[in-house]
Amino acid sequence: MPKIAVYPGSFDPITNGHLDVIERAAHIFDRVIVAVAHNPEKTPMFTPQVRVELVRAAVRDLKNVDVEEFAGLLVKYARERGATALVRGLRAVSDFEFEFQMALMNRKLDATVETIFLMPKDEYTFISSRVVREIAGLGGDVSAFVPPAVQYALKQKRAAG
Repeated sequence: MPKIAVYPGSFDPITNGHLDVIERAAHIFDRVIVAVAHNPEKTPMFTPQVRVELVRAAVRDLKNVDVEEFAGLLVKYARERGATALVRGLRAVSDFEFEFQMALMNRKLDATVETIFLMPKDEYTFISSRVVREIAGLGGDVSAFVPPAVQYALKQKRAAG
């Protein structure tokens, strides 16, 4: 039976830190589904469809990685996809408290789905989508933090106003 994991997130936009976690997960699991969340409580910079396309462009060389949009309860989505694990990235201790609470809640909702925490390489621990959006919005260079397709999309977004 293949080992399938879901790596959920808003990915607004996907960063090199996200990619590092995806690559690590792809070495551990037979299949990784990057689940681009549609959260009506947030106002993302990019539409869910654009975020899915940017993630697909970033992971196109990873043969066991798929990208989908999802909304709703994460453990239900994971179960529907045959996943037995959720992958979550931890950049710093500050991420842990929230992620720990979510992992416990998900376990309570469905004990058959485990949460696996992966840490990105040290050079990516300070990168967040929020910081990338802020730097790009101010005209800064984000090429060291995001894949080329994202850098281009951010420049287009800024040019459009």
